[in-house]
Amino acid sequence: MDLMVGLVVGMGFLVQGFRCFPWMGVSYFLKDGLGLAPSAMQLLQVSANLPMVAKPFYGLLSDAVYIRGQHRLPYVAIGAFLQAVSWLAVALLPEPSMSIATLTFFLLLGNLGASIAEVANDAIVAEAGKQTQTKASSGSGNLQSFGAIFGSSGGVLGNLLGGIAISRLSPRTIFLLFGLLLILQFCTTIIVPESCLNLPKNMSQSSKCSSIRKQLLELSSALKKPEIARSIAWFSASYAVVPVLTGTMFFYQTQHLGLDSSVIGLSKVFGQAGLLIWSVAFNKQFKRTSVRKLLVALQTTIAVFMVADVLFVRGIYREMGVPDSVYVVVFSGLLEVLFFFKVLPFSVLLAQLCPAGCEGSVMAFLMSALALSFIVSGYLGVALAGLVGVSDGDCSGLSVGILIQAICTVLPLGWASWIPDNDGRKEKKEE
Repeated sequence: MDLMVGLVVGMGFLVQGFRCFPWMGVSYFLKDGLGLAPSAMQLLQVSANLPMVAKPFYGLLSDAVYIRGQHRLPYVAIGAFLQAVSWLAVALLPEPSMSIATLTFFLLLGNLGASIAEVANDAIVAEAGKQTQTKASSGSGNLQSFGAIFGSSGGVLGNLLGGIAISRLSPRTIFLLFGLLLILQFCTTIIVPESCLNLPKNMSQSSKCSSIRKQLLELSSALKKPEIARSIAWFSASYAVVPVLTGTMFFYQTQHLGLDSSVIGLSKVFGQAGLLIWSVAFNKQFKRTSVRKLLVALQTTIAVFMVADVLFVRGIYREMGVPDSVYVVVFSGLLEVLFFFKVLPFSVLLAQLCPAGCEGSVMAFLMSALALSFIVSGYLGVALAGLVGVSDGDCSGLSVGILIQAICTVLPLGWASWIPDNDGRKEKKEE
């Protein structure tokens, strides 16, 4: 792997993973600072992800519109800049000016910047990874795993520091520190020439409009391939049909059980450490395993963990002598990231199936579909919480809600045949 590619990809994914650091502060700021209820907090946090849905547009721009002869790193820099403006504004605005509407605007702006940067980073990985695969088939998936490892490392570090910082610093100070990190990323990105990444050259001399039209046609052509369309449909549905109860569980753990912020932070650290180990294990052991088998196994494991959560909420483990804090750190931490275990093998498969020239567009479409799935899942979670009667003062229906979650999780297994039952390379050879 080229050193400069590793540096750019590593830093991009590290900062991307470290975003959990300020978002832990957001959860406490919404609960304690603005006094929001669990459902209102989840609605705001889920809605803040709306800019993620437009990722295909950002992908088309980065594929087709070159800025001073470059089409990846400038978008990483723009994304870092928008995020820095967002978090620094939230950190430095006077207290009377910080309303729910103002905070929502800046969270949307920050996620817009994050979306643009993530699209460019994913496209760099797809392009550079395909170059590596062309030179040596054994390198397939190495760069994706490398990025996932750095992203998980950023998540471990962000959650570890976030759990410690939230008990010692104000949320605004946490936002300020992350804003300064983004300024560092911005400055670093603008001084690195994209030519160092050895990405494919822009051979088109057409206008930007015709270039975008060309990318739209290529994206449309790629999505018409059954193996791509069905895989993305299954992957998106495997998230969308599961109503998440993140806001409710956060209130249950912090307010009902009275767990300290350090326990919540340690839980997320444990989960990110598991994600990091998975990234390494996938690259070493599971890279050649059928993606369909991996995704089915992971989806089933998520459902099993949810059933374990039902027993936790009913106090079964407490009666067995297992402290609530231990369960939350180990099992709740792993359950939170198990959803993301599926992203690495699926992104490797899609990169292999993706036609050359529209890697950014297809990967961005996938991330957009995933973001929309998370939003739908979050809204369904709010509806489910209302259906089972869960609120900040009443968690009696939580176990029923989690059981419904588990049932919804196994539903996508019914059409798992939509995922190609191979590593993707065989199909490309047969075409």
